[in-house]
This record gives sequence, C-alpha cells and structure tokens, in this order.
Amino acid sequence: QVQLVESGGGLVQPGGSLSLSCAASRSISSFATMGWYRQTPGKQRELVAASSGGNRNYADSVKGRFTISRDNAKNTLYLQMNSLKAEDTAVYYCNARSLWFGTQYDYWGQGTQVTVSS
Repeated sequence: QVQLVESGGGLVQPGGSLSLSCAASRSISSFATMGWYRQTPGKQRELVAASSGGNRNYADSVKGRFTISRDNAKNTLYLQMNSLKAEDTAVYYCNARSLWFGTQYDYWGQGTQVTVSS
C-alpha cells in the first residue's frame, strides 16, 4: 500500500500563487505516472497535470500557469500554481499510478482544498 499526503492548500486571492506538495510513503520513482487532479462539487475529477518519465502534461486550462515537479530523493510531488483564478477553486488530489502486468493501480491522497477568492 501507498500513503499519499497532500499539503499546501488554502485561500488565496485571484492572481496569487500557491504551492502544493504530495509526500509519498515509498519511492515515487517506482510509479509509472504521478499527477494532480481536482474536483468540484457535482463534477468529475479532472486531470490538472501529470509527470511520467521526462514528460509533463497539463490541462489546457492551466498551461502556462501551473508547473508540476517531483523530487525523487524526498519522495515528493509538487504543483506550483501561479496566476490563480476563481475557476481553479477545487479540492486537489495527488495520484500515483502503477502498471503491473497490464493492470493499472491508482493511489490517491485525501485531497487539499484550494479556494481562490477576493
């Protein structure tokens, strides 16, 4: 099993910045992909950013504003969020994905609330 613990959420004004962290209970280099998702009430969870090998992918809505990074030595995934907008308000979840003989295993953190409001 893997425990993922997010931190860094909070209340920020539009145009501000926040940095999220996701600490894993084991080596993150063993995962095929790690990423950040977000969810608002009544909506499906959506991918915000993902890191796989040397590749990084972002949702169109956050390109140029958010940056995903990882520190394998600290077993930690980060999400730097700049120029935040009200529509970025959501619960943000850390995800770690493993592939084992063609089967995908997803691990999730408990989520951290990000609220963008004046």
